[in-house]
Amino acid sequence: MKRASRVLAVVTVAGMGLASLVACGGRQNTASTDAGGEVTCDVATETRIGIATGNATGVYFALGNAYAEQISNAPGSRVRATAAETGASVQNIQQLVAGTYAVAFSLADTAADAVQGTGSFAGQKQPVQALARIHTNFTQVIVRKDAGISSVADMRGKRVSTGSPKSGTEVIANRLLQAAGLNPEKDIQAQRLDLTKTVDGMKDGSIDALFWSGGLPTPGITDLLTTARDQVTFLDITPLLGEMKKVNPVYEEGAVPAATYGTPADVKTIVVPNFLLVKEDLDADLVCVLTKVLFERKPQLEQANAAAKEISLQFAWRTDPVILHRGAAKALSDLNAPK
Repeated sequence: MKRASRVLAVVTVAGMGLASLVACGGRQNTASTDAGGEVTCDVATETRIGIATGNATGVYFALGNAYAEQISNAPGSRVRATAAETGASVQNIQQLVAGTYAVAFSLADTAADAVQGTGSFAGQKQPVQALARIHTNFTQVIVRKDAGISSVADMRGKRVSTGSPKSGTEVIANRLLQAAGLNPEKDIQAQRLDLTKTVDGMKDGSIDALFWSGGLPTPGITDLLTTARDQVTFLDITPLLGEMKKVNPVYEEGAVPAATYGTPADVKTIVVPNFLLVKEDLDADLVCVLTKVLFERKPQLEQANAAAKEISLQFAWRTDPVILHRGAAKALSDLNAPK
């Protein structure tokens, strides 16, 4: 991240939020729109792009910074990228469409809402497409042992962090609460906090429970389980999967392996894929280059966070109902072609 920032001469540091990003130079993109024609995967002019990630202690942020560095430092690259901390999925898509960023991390369910004009985007289909399907997000629901919570339904009246405003975590948290028969606006004391503040609240007892949707391992959750292990425990939320699938069939059952956070056993949970998104009219040659970097520099991304190990050419295409951008399709075809 530091190397990429020096190259860009754009002030974007770890932990910087969207407001600071705008204050330090406003719109971060000089990318062209797609002119049509053959995709050559050649970006002819110096281009700056911004990448919308998520909370500073989450996987999006770790991978986004590593991805930005690899884009900027790839041999012969004319693309200079910088990553910014954001509230994540919903906000990322809004800012992507507004032109603040060229690439955005998003949960698949939020991305589906965007292209279908449902959920947080009710009545307004968003002009976004996929660069690739990447790692899986695991819904991590953790409660304080002294809070008397053994199911999501038990959160009635409790102080519950549902994630940053306009985040994919907030979307899933509210859907889980509704699936358990609770009204997120009335039946809990909602704390709409980023992961860093949430973890602090769980440690000091000012928050009873948290929802988090992230890859494995999530640094903030590792911190919580390391420093307050005897005070907190995971919930198994899979009994709510049936109701969640009625909302969006993308939800599936999964498990957080015991080795991830040193839990006594695997923790069953609900999982959802992640996508990298771009605007549908972004220059196809640029998208092709960005897609190739994602796979050609995958080992470097894995060093930033183990979740990158899930990124694969086999599953990159699976972005339905979000259309794969034609530049990404070209890149994936080239990468899958016989050598």
